[in-house]
Parts: sequence; C-alpha cells; structure tokens
Amino acid sequence: MSTDRSPKGIAILGSTGSIGCNTLRVVESLGSEQFRVVALGAGQNVKALADQIARYLPELVSVETEEAAHDLRVLLVERNIDLPRIIVGESGLIEIATHPQADTVVSATVGAIGFVPTLRALEAGKRVALANKETLVMAGELMTRAARASGAELLPVDSEHNALHQCLRGEERSEVRRIVLTASGGPFRTKTLTEMRESSVSEALRHPTWSMGAKITIDSATLMNKGLEVIEAHWLFGFLPDQIGIVVHPESVVHSMIELVDGSVIAQMGVTDMRHAIQYALTYPERHACELPPLDLTAMSALHFEPPDLERFPCIALAYRALREGGTLPAAMNAANEEAVQAFIDERICLTDIPRVIEAVMDNHQTRPATELATVLEADASARLLARAEIEGSAPASHLAKKAV
Repeated sequence: MSTDRSPKGIAILGSTGSIGCNTLRVVESLGSEQFRVVALGAGQNVKALADQIARYLPELVSVETEEAAHDLRVLLVERNIDLPRIIVGESGLIEIATHPQADTVVSATVGAIGFVPTLRALEAGKRVALANKETLVMAGELMTRAARASGAELLPVDSEHNALHQCLRGEERSEVRRIVLTASGGPFRTKTLTEMRESSVSEALRHPTWSMGAKITIDSATLMNKGLEVIEAHWLFGFLPDQIGIVVHPESVVHSMIELVDGSVIAQMGVTDMRHAIQYALTYPERHACELPPLDLTAMSALHFEPPDLERFPCIALAYRALREGGTLPAAMNAANEEAVQAFIDERICLTDIPRVIEAVMDNHQTRPATELATVLEADASARLLARAEIEGSAPASHLAKKAV
C-alpha cells in the first residue's frame, strides 16, 4: 500500500452527467486530503459545468462546441470566477483524459464519444474508473491491450461489474465456475410485446429502481444494457460467453454474483446508489467509510430472481452473438443501438424496432479483426449509416399516429 498521502488528482469525462455529478459528491465526501479535481470534461450543459468550476476549481475543462465554450466563459466572467483553460471537442476530452496531474480518470461520457479519450487514458497509464461500457464493447481487445502495455488499472464503476470485482477479490480464478449479472428487468419486465410496441418514451424512461441518463435508461428498457454488460464482463474478467449468466432481480439489491465450482454463490448486495461503486473504484484497494446508509435487510420483505425473457428482450441474444463472433461486430452492434435508441427518443421508431434495427445492421456488417483503432472507428461509422437507412425505412405510422391523437 502506498505511503504517499498527497491528494490524488481526478479527471472526469462527462462531469455534468449522473455518474459525473455523483463522482464529485464522492470526492467531496472523502475530503480534500484524499482527492482534488484537476480536469472536467462536459458536453453543452455549461450552467452545470460553471457551477462545478466554481466549487472544485479545476485547471482544465472541455466542452463539446465553440459556442458552448463562449457561453461558459460569459457565465464565469459574470460570476467573477477565475477562468480555467477551456478546450473543445474530442481533442478536449483526450486532453482531459491525459492530464499530467490526473492519477484517476473517471470515464462517464455516454456512448461512443468516450471511446478514444478512454483509450488514450489507458495508454497514458492512468487508473481508469470506467462507467462508459461502450468503450469495452466497441474495442475490448484494444482497451485491455493498452492497459497491459502501460500498466494502467481498469476498474469498473457499473454497479454490476463493480459488484463482480468485489466478489472476485481473493478468489482463485480456477475455482469460479461462472459469473452472474443481475438485471432489474426495467419498466417493461411484466409487459407484453404489444404493450412494449405501443409504449411511449416517457414510459420507457421510468426505471423502477435506478436514476440514470436517457440513453442507459432506454437500454435498460430493452435489456440491451445487460447485453452490453455481458461483453464488458468478458473483457474485464476474462470469462467466456457461456460462463456469463443473467438473472432478473427486480429489487436491485443483489448487484451481481459469482458461482464457485463447489456450488457456493457469493453475492454483493447494497443500496441502489451509484456512489458506493464510484467510491470503491476511486479508493481501491482500500475501503473508506461511506456517507450512504448501509443496506437494511430487515426492511426487505423478499428478493426475487427469474430468467430473462429472450422473446420479449431479443437484444440480449444479439449481444451474446456479437461477443461470440467477435471482431468489429460488437462495435457495429453498439453503433446501431445508439442510433436506434436516439430514433426512439425522437419518436421516429417504436421501442420494439430497436432490436430489429440492430439485427439488420449486424446481418449486413462485414466483420473484421478489431485490432486497430481505425478499423473499429470505420466499423462504427459504417454501422451508423446502415442503422440510419434502416430507421428511415421503418414506417411506424400507427405508432406515431397514436402519439399524435
């Protein structure tokens, strides 16, 4: 254990999102003697970013566009706040991710935008607290290879993978038969296919147990979120597809489990708050007191577990297919899902069109080895074009007509 007790530098990619905001809450709760915020990367929510700058005084910040940078400067000047260096776009996120004073980089952007910056952080030897699962889905081989080469640590912030990391501590890999990811089942766990097809965006965004951003909440509604996590688990822990299971657990108290060769099951349980997983990733291998209340077992009447319904939630099978076939297919699947989710949010397709769009893209994708960055980015771009064409060819007239009534 290191005897260096100087504050560790933290950089956050996606600082104004749910994970980013919770990370700042964790940093503040742990105290300035533990961590200091050196860089923040955000999109276009300049008001929230200005508040963060005023509170945490980072040296460097990035925003998505020049217009957002201008608006941020105006806000900071109006509030008489010293201006940090402000940079723009993906190059800005990369500079955040490789900031020389950042010991840990929290990768919490949504979607593929965090892919290259996270890769650069690993190449620079940073500890990466990973909340952006798309990066490992797109190019797990590239990410893990970069971490091995530089000695970087890759620690999961997703509650399920964070739970697996905790369960696997101290266990011999040869004694673990399989790992099991838990899923809440989302807002449509008990709904029929017809009800899912006719569901509104607002209904899909009503997650029963977690408060998350729009994209990940829709992924939870289709259970694609769990499919992405299967691929992420493979790259984080080295288990084969047949050794990674999924069980629906609506209470979201058990975050994940491991099954040992003797039949024993070890589960990680906790309150449904991402701050626990974030703190674990920031302070590992140490544990510190947490501001969250402990789990009250006496307040729970029962815990339920059931298998996922692959007919109503075909995204799970698509993710297993992508993992088994490998190469650039996971990147294509991820890109198609991002395009389809946005189309659903924009009310251009139905919820049940999402897996149809993804499958069409996967069927038409020419898979190549995902060993080079350019190849992965080309697969992402071509899959998005295929997905957009498939979305444009969709004609959910009855669905949209119903919304217009």
